[in-house]
Amino acid sequence: MTKHKNSPHEPISDGAADEALAAENGDVAEQDDTVAEDTAAEQAVAAELAAANDRALRLQAEMQNLRNRTSREIADERRYATLPVMRELLPVIDNIDRAIEAAQKAGEPENLLEGFRLVRQQLVTILDHHHCERIEADGQPFDPHFHEAILQQPSPDVPAGNVSLVTQTGYRMHDRVVRPAQVIVSSGPA
Repeated sequence: MTKHKNSPHEPISDGAADEALAAENGDVAEQDDTVAEDTAAEQAVAAELAAANDRALRLQAEMQNLRNRTSREIADERRYATLPVMRELLPVIDNIDRAIEAAQKAGEPENLLEGFRLVRQQLVTILDHHHCERIEADGQPFDPHFHEAILQQPSPDVPAGNVSLVTQTGYRMHDRVVRPAQVIVSSGPA
């Protein structure tokens, strides 16, 4: 009979077995290196993906903050849009008040005086409609946020640090001062 090399029924010689085992071990080592390279690549891609997701979330948060800030600024702009007009109307009311006082002192006909009062009331209604209201100052403690002191004088009736006389009415719109009240502040009894 002729013997075939490496037949399944015949034993493998020691040299051939060593070669087969070495080839098999080399294949396993190559596979381990490939798996290690694949794992490192997967980790790198996962890290890049996490960083990209983080950047996307931060950009979304920044955009939302920008939208909120812009809407607040627009709301404030709308709320105070008429502020310059109110500042221009206030001297008109002051002049009407002076005209009413002068008409009362001079004994002018009552219908002229009533006409001035009606015009003044119309202007005050416009101011109220735009949330522009008087700053109450007479007898109040002096507050530099709302009052502008033009003089300090002794007063037996008004405690020190309080407004004893308003020389020009102040106005505010919402929470902003349109014009501070010009006042005389009491320094207490003489």
